[in-house]
Amino acid sequence: MGRKTILVLAGLAACVGLLLAAAPASAKDGDVLVAGKCTSATTSKLKLSEENGRIEVEFEVDQNRNGVRWTVSLTRNGSRFARMIRTTRPPSGSFEARALARDAAGAEVIRGRAVSPSGAVCTARATWR
Repeated sequence: MGRKTILVLAGLAACVGLLLAAAPASAKDGDVLVAGKCTSATTSKLKLSEENGRIEVEFEVDQNRNGVRWTVSLTRNGSRFARMIRTTRPPSGSFEARALARDAAGAEVIRGRAVSPSGAVCTARATWR
Protein backbone atom coordinates (compact mmCIF):
# COMPACT_ATOMS: atom_id res chain seq x y z
CA MET A 1 0.00 0.00 0.00
CA GLY A 2 1.39 3.39 -0.98
CA ARG A 3 1.97 6.33 1.34
CA LYS A 4 -0.79 8.35 -0.35
CA THR A 5 -3.32 5.52 0.14
CA ILE A 6 -2.38 5.22 3.82
CA LEU A 7 -2.84 8.98 4.33
CA VAL A 8 -6.25 8.90 2.63
CA LEU A 9 -7.36 5.92 4.74
CA ALA A 10 -6.12 7.62 7.92
CA GLY A 11 -8.08 10.75 7.00
CA LEU A 12 -11.23 8.73 6.35
CA ALA A 13 -10.82 6.89 9.66
CA ALA A 14 -10.49 10.22 11.49
CA CYS A 15 -13.68 11.54 9.84
CA VAL A 16 -15.61 8.40 10.75
CA GLY A 17 -14.34 8.69 14.33
CA LEU A 18 -15.59 12.28 14.55
CA LEU A 19 -19.00 11.28 13.20
CA LEU A 20 -19.30 8.43 15.70
CA ALA A 21 -18.23 10.67 18.58
CA ALA A 22 -20.92 13.20 17.66
CA ALA A 23 -23.65 10.56 17.42
CA PRO A 24 -25.82 9.89 20.48
CA ALA A 25 -24.70 6.91 22.56
CA SER A 26 -27.83 4.88 21.86
CA ALA A 27 -29.74 6.74 24.56
CA LYS A 28 -33.51 6.34 24.65
CA ASP A 29 -36.01 8.75 26.15
CA GLY A 30 -35.67 8.54 29.92
CA ASP A 31 -32.04 7.36 29.84
CA VAL A 32 -29.43 9.32 31.78
CA LEU A 33 -26.02 9.73 30.12
CA VAL A 34 -23.15 11.62 31.78
CA ALA A 35 -19.49 12.11 30.98
CA GLY A 36 -17.08 10.99 33.66
CA LYS A 37 -13.67 12.28 34.74
CA CYS A 38 -10.32 10.53 34.51
CA THR A 39 -6.87 11.30 35.87
CA SER A 40 -5.09 10.42 32.63
CA ALA A 41 -5.71 10.72 28.89
CA THR A 42 -8.68 8.38 29.31
CA THR A 43 -12.41 9.09 29.04
CA SER A 44 -15.40 7.57 30.78
CA LYS A 45 -19.17 7.79 30.68
CA LEU A 46 -22.05 6.42 32.71
CA LYS A 47 -25.42 5.49 31.25
CA LEU A 48 -28.50 4.63 33.30
CA SER A 49 -31.69 3.20 31.84
CA GLU A 50 -34.77 1.33 32.99
CA GLU A 51 -34.82 -2.44 32.56
CA ASN A 52 -37.77 -4.43 33.92
CA GLY A 53 -38.18 -2.28 37.04
CA ARG A 54 -34.43 -2.12 37.76
CA ILE A 55 -31.69 0.34 36.81
CA GLU A 56 -29.38 -0.84 34.06
CA VAL A 57 -25.96 0.69 34.72
CA GLU A 58 -23.37 0.87 31.94
CA PHE A 59 -19.99 2.37 32.83
CA GLU A 60 -17.60 2.72 29.90
CA VAL A 61 -13.90 3.57 29.99
CA ASP A 62 -11.94 4.35 26.82
CA GLN A 63 -8.16 4.34 27.22
CA ASN A 64 -7.17 3.80 23.56
CA ARG A 65 -4.85 1.03 24.71
CA ASN A 66 -5.69 -2.68 24.55
CA GLY A 67 -5.04 -5.30 27.21
CA VAL A 68 -5.16 -3.12 30.34
CA ARG A 69 -7.03 -4.65 33.31
CA TRP A 70 -9.16 -2.24 35.36
CA THR A 71 -10.89 -2.84 38.69
CA VAL A 72 -14.43 -1.44 38.53
CA SER A 73 -16.84 -0.65 41.38
CA LEU A 74 -20.44 0.44 40.97
CA THR A 75 -22.36 1.94 43.88
CA ARG A 76 -25.98 2.88 44.50
CA ASN A 77 -26.59 5.50 47.22
CA GLY A 78 -23.12 4.82 48.64
CA SER A 79 -23.43 1.01 48.80
CA ARG A 80 -21.44 -1.12 46.39
CA PHE A 81 -23.63 -3.44 44.31
CA ALA A 82 -21.02 -4.61 41.79
CA ARG A 83 -17.27 -5.13 41.65
CA MET A 84 -15.56 -6.56 38.59
CA ILE A 85 -12.38 -6.72 36.56
CA ARG A 86 -12.58 -5.52 32.97
CA THR A 87 -9.88 -5.45 30.28
CA THR A 88 -9.65 -2.89 27.49
CA ARG A 89 -10.18 -4.53 24.11
CA PRO A 90 -9.73 -3.76 20.40
CA PRO A 91 -10.52 -1.92 18.32
CA SER A 92 -10.87 1.14 20.56
CA GLY A 93 -9.01 0.12 23.72
CA SER A 94 -12.14 0.41 25.84
CA PHE A 95 -14.39 -1.69 28.06
CA GLU A 96 -17.92 -1.58 29.37
CA ALA A 97 -18.99 -2.69 32.83
CA ARG A 98 -22.71 -3.51 32.98
CA ALA A 99 -24.84 -4.39 36.00
CA LEU A 100 -28.40 -4.07 37.26
CA ALA A 101 -29.22 -2.09 40.42
CA ARG A 102 -32.34 -2.06 42.54
CA ASP A 103 -34.67 0.87 41.86
CA ALA A 104 -36.25 2.01 45.12
CA ALA A 105 -38.59 4.97 45.61
CA GLY A 106 -36.97 8.37 45.24
CA ALA A 107 -33.71 9.48 43.70
CA GLU A 108 -30.88 6.99 43.31
CA VAL A 109 -27.28 8.20 43.06
CA ILE A 110 -25.23 5.81 40.94
CA ARG A 111 -21.44 6.04 40.79
CA GLY A 112 -18.89 4.21 38.70
CA ARG A 113 -15.20 4.06 39.60
CA ALA A 114 -12.42 2.28 37.71
CA VAL A 115 -8.75 1.99 38.69
CA SER A 116 -5.95 0.78 36.40
CA PRO A 117 -2.75 -0.97 37.54
CA SER A 118 -0.80 2.25 36.84
CA GLY A 119 -3.05 4.15 39.27
CA ALA A 120 -5.21 5.96 36.70
CA VAL A 121 -8.72 6.55 38.04
CA CYS A 122 -11.98 7.20 36.19
CA THR A 123 -15.20 8.18 37.94
CA ALA A 124 -18.72 9.14 36.89
CA ARG A 125 -21.84 10.03 38.87
CA ALA A 126 -25.48 10.24 37.81
CA THR A 127 -28.83 10.54 39.55
CA TRP A 128 -31.72 8.28 38.57
CA ARG A 129 -35.20 9.74 39.12
